[in-house]
This record gives sequence, structure tokens and C-alpha cells, in this order.
Amino acid sequence: MSADYVDFVLDALADWHRVTSRRMFGGYGLYRGALMFALIVDDTLYFKADDSTRGDFEQAGCGPFVYHARGKPVALSYWQVPADVFEDADYLGQWAQKAYQVAVRAQALKPGSKARKTARLKQVDPQDG
Repeated sequence: MSADYVDFVLDALADWHRVTSRRMFGGYGLYRGALMFALIVDDTLYFKADDSTRGDFEQAGCGPFVYHARGKPVALSYWQVPADVFEDADYLGQWAQKAYQVAVRAQALKPGSKARKTARLKQVDPQDG
């Protein structure tokens, strides 16, 4: 794992938003605020994806991050970012924004998450009526 590659990615994303990195699982998680929206493993950038964005990655010929546990492949919801995305800072920012939105949606769906509780309270708050 190259710290130079992590620095390169952080610099490339700087025009989009302030992004921080944390070492994890032999790689790095990339965060906007408290939400992890990207993963770097073996000098490869992966963005968080879901049903709304997975097709973009598939169309670009990219696949998910896969690791092996107990001899079986496990695919995560992080997909390799196409190389041509790095050619334009605005384009990279668009992909990063989509990944961030996926992370926001995923957080809202987690049981006990503050976003989920807030949404639930807003649904029943008579003052919002």
C-alpha cells in the first residue's frame, strides 16, 4: 500500500470536498465528515455503490472489491473507479458525490442511526404537518 497513492487521491478529491483517510483492513477508508464513501486497497480506489449506481461501474467495465474469507470470495459494496475518471477533477467530483450519496442513504437505513431516527420523528411530528 502506497501512502503516495493515498495522497494522490486526496489531492485529486480536494476540489470536490475535504476528504480524510484512515487506515483499515490493510487499506484506507476515505471519509467526508463521519461517512466512509470510498476505499483504497492495493493502490486502487473503490467508491461505495448501490443499485442506483452499480450500473455506472458495470458499464465502465469495473468490478467490486472482493476479498476472501474462509476460502470464499466476499464482494463489498465498493466498486473500482474507472481510470478515466481521474482525467477531469469535475468528473471525479461527480463520481465521488454519487458515492457519498450512497453512503448517506446506507447510513439512514442502519437501525438506530441518528438519520433514521430523525426521519422517523419528522414523519410523526404534528408540527411538520
